Amino acid sequence: MSFVQVPADSDFPLQNLPYGVFSTRNEPRPRIGVAIGNHILDLSKVTHLFTGPQLLANQDALKSETLNKFMSLGRPAWKEARETIRHILSAQEAVLRDDKELQSRCLVLQSDAVMHLPAAIGNYTDFYSSIDHARNVGTMFRGPENALMPNWLHLPVGYHGRASSVVVSGTPIRRPRGQTRPDADKPPQFGPCKLLDFELEMAYFIGPGNQLGEPIPVDKACDHIFGLVIMNDWSARDIQKWEYQPLGPFLAKNFGTTISPWVVTMDALEPFIIDNCKQELTPLPYLVHNYPFTFNIELKVGIQADNMATPTTVCTSNMKNLYWTLAQQLAHHSITGCNMTTGDLLATGTISGQTPDSYGSMLELSWRGSKPVAIGNGDTRKFIRDGDNVVMTACCHGDGYKIGFGQCAGKILPALQ
Repeated sequence: MSFVQVPADSDFPLQNLPYGVFSTRNEPRPRIGVAIGNHILDLSKVTHLFTGPQLLANQDALKSETLNKFMSLGRPAWKEARETIRHILSAQEAVLRDDKELQSRCLVLQSDAVMHLPAAIGNYTDFYSSIDHARNVGTMFRGPENALMPNWLHLPVGYHGRASSVVVSGTPIRRPRGQTRPDADKPPQFGPCKLLDFELEMAYFIGPGNQLGEPIPVDKACDHIFGLVIMNDWSARDIQKWEYQPLGPFLAKNFGTTISPWVVTMDALEPFIIDNCKQELTPLPYLVHNYPFTFNIELKVGIQADNMATPTTVCTSNMKNLYWTLAQQLAHHSITGCNMTTGDLLATGTISGQTPDSYGSMLELSWRGSKPVAIGNGDTRKFIRDGDNVVMTACCHGDGYKIGFGQCAGKILPALQ
């Protein structure tokens, strides 16, 4: 237990301790914090309490405006920091509990904080690692007999995305404009996207990188993954349909990608590791790992129209629905010798389950626009409208506590005229 009061249903008990970057009106400089209950522990105010061998010489990493330097220190430093934070927030430890003056400086209400991107993101990669999602989309466009492309069961399919348009939860997203071709017998036209979609994903930040030319072995991949966030990889389906051949998504994806502000560490998620998905084909040796690295994380998507007080749930999925593990994704990404760098963001791709209520996109939920999706008050959606706020959440349930990620939310603004 912590001496900081933690509500029973909080995403942020002492077992979690996710990292984020925040600022306040009185102190507008972004700084690193750790969520505990409804508060944020401002690490820049308590660096003197980090006296272990890993962080004593690297206390400046805790005073940075992004997590990049801290993430670059690697797993021993992450573990040491977590142990120190758990210690100083413990109800049994007096160093912060009994120092009211220090508490007044280092404990900030989350309601008084503005959250920022947790890291400077140099590169962003999106995978396509949910077999149910891949089969659903493939069935729509190629039929069930050709749903999976020939390479899908052999490697984690992915593409490079646009890092500059990754934004933190709460940032409005402007409906994109672009070329579409709704009628195959007529020339393309230009205008606002009419088939705007969300994609329910998780994403992970890279800690230490690798040297150019030296791949990350699949058995060492865990040492390079710092933690997870929720991701909404917004998608303009009509723009994508016209542009994606032969090189894949471009303008259909580059207008905005939303992530949750709190990075939940792999140490916090360790109790929720489960057996990996049984793969239909044995992959090549560089992708084979025998340790479990699949996570039982419950996922939910809600849509809140302008006239609604709260979001209506339209999807409940789980990260365990991934076919390719994070370790396999990272090993494949770097097998060419591609050098991963601290702060790189790698996403899972849309996470869908086997039942219709677990489909992680409107494309699937409405089955290519053929089935209206109820969002409450007698209203329905086939795709996302202007004014809609899409809210994603994720959590793991422990014994008497939960590990949550906060919200990944974004409201759609009308396209520019």
